[in-house]
Amino acid sequence: MLKKIVFIMMVFSLLTGCWSRKELTDLAIVSAMGIDKVDEQYILTVQVINPGDIAGKTLTTRVAVSTYKVTGKSIIEAIRKLTKNAPRKLYFAHLRLLVIGEKLAREGISNSLELISRDHEFRTDFYILVAQDHPSSAILNVLTPIEKNPANKVFNTIEVSLKNWAPTAGVKLDELINNLTATGTNPVLTGIIIKGNEHISGDLDNVEEIPSSATLTLGNICIFKKDQLIGWLDQEESKGYNYIKDNIESTVAVVDWKGGKISIEILNSTTKHNVKITNSGKPKIIIDVQPEAQIAEVQGDIDLTKEEEILEVEKLVNARGNMVVTRAIQRAQEYKSDVFGLGELIHRKHPKLWKTLEKTWHDEGFTDLDYEVNFHTTIRRVGTTNDSFLNEMEDTNK
Repeated sequence: MLKKIVFIMMVFSLLTGCWSRKELTDLAIVSAMGIDKVDEQYILTVQVINPGDIAGKTLTTRVAVSTYKVTGKSIIEAIRKLTKNAPRKLYFAHLRLLVIGEKLAREGISNSLELISRDHEFRTDFYILVAQDHPSSAILNVLTPIEKNPANKVFNTIEVSLKNWAPTAGVKLDELINNLTATGTNPVLTGIIIKGNEHISGDLDNVEEIPSSATLTLGNICIFKKDQLIGWLDQEESKGYNYIKDNIESTVAVVDWKGGKISIEILNSTTKHNVKITNSGKPKIIIDVQPEAQIAEVQGDIDLTKEEEILEVEKLVNARGNMVVTRAIQRAQEYKSDVFGLGELIHRKHPKLWKTLEKTWHDEGFTDLDYEVNFHTTIRRVGTTNDSFLNEMEDTNK
């Protein structure tokens, strides 16, 4: 009998409800958060989903998201002060974007991230961006076409750009904190820009026009030294950064060819790094980039059936690849910031040598670092035709 009672009690214990449950009707789901700073006050902006307008199939005159903005001496104080404006408790577990104002990024971002890294309600799978030339609050006020939720639009744009372009970096919280705390590397983030008329970016008219008067566009990569933003890479330098970091899944290279141009689609790229100790006892970094590619577009006279022509195109692509990688390294050396993690590479390969370089690595060791870039492209395919129809048209017109 006693065994039956114990068994029944165990069964009933499994049927109890969750003590920490939160009803959706009591929560305001935050999809994006922006942090700015003026003097000693943080300015916190949150973008909250309006569930009925996001899920509804019928058109309404209401926007799908709302934004709330408040100031506070700390991030947690600002979040709590938002309860004066928001009708429900803010819920951050579904955060998609954290946007940091450029002014705050130049002052330092560590203090802004402390709560987010500590609080259990924040997950770590959101992207972190820097609002270029604008406060983060302006970015969060822009309505976007196609996606009703602007945070989803930007999140998906980052994912697509990472797979098909190259001059962007998809940085999430764990990676950012790891790079902030490491001694042999520095962080990078991607910028986000408002293009167009920002004064009507938050109106419904903005998504009812073709094209929209104001849009959100990903910028290039920005470089940090410790936790402070110190400069921006241009498009080619940003692409070079991703080649060095082995982040390239697919991108495009355009080279000049006999009065025209040939576009090469990079289908896959692998980068290997090695450390060589020179006779003087200093490290030299060897960077081997090995892309696989195909001919994507031909606007010039070329015979793709000839191997020597293909080899000549590969040489041009290699020269261009060497240029973008070298430019990225040179720019980072100008900023005295090793964002590639080359110091960490030396630390792993030659820990005793690293002890002598660690304290002055970014200011001296990295700035004077010797390196060698080897870019080896292999063109695997030429598309569905060996000869462009443009050449046939020229022959017809002669």
